[in-house]
Amino acid sequence: MLLAVLIANPEGNILVERFNGVPAEERLHWRSFLVKLGADNLKGIKNEELLVACHKSVYIVYTVLGDVSIYLVGKDNYDELALSEAIFVITSALKDVCGKPPTERLFLDKYGKICLCFDEIVWKGLLENTDKDRIKRLIRLKPPTEF
Repeated sequence: MLLAVLIANPEGNILVERFNGVPAEERLHWRSFLVKLGADNLKGIKNEELLVACHKSVYIVYTVLGDVSIYLVGKDNYDELALSEAIFVITSALKDVCGKPPTERLFLDKYGKICLCFDEIVWKGLLENTDKDRIKRLIRLKPPTEF
């Protein structure tokens, strides 16, 4: 299961988070742990260079894209290889929505579409869609032509 997807700005403020199967009382721990992990390790790495960690029998894959940090936490079938595939899909979708690696301002301007992308990529803790063209079709926000 994909337990968490978090995106933070360079100061460590959470811009988007999605938790699946994580009790509310543990979410604060995960937020602070992931932001500290990123603060310690993400300085000076290139865009989309993946870093991997393991904590409490879960896997963590994280990276930087533009001005934002992306963190994925998974367990069971979502090991570091599955998480790296998921983070590739997420970074690709972010670049498509924003047109380039996002600044924090651009990310917040495109916030609605980015949230739609996340909802299409990850559904209830499972990686749902990985095809870039399908994700683009699903987030167009056009009303159906037939009922």
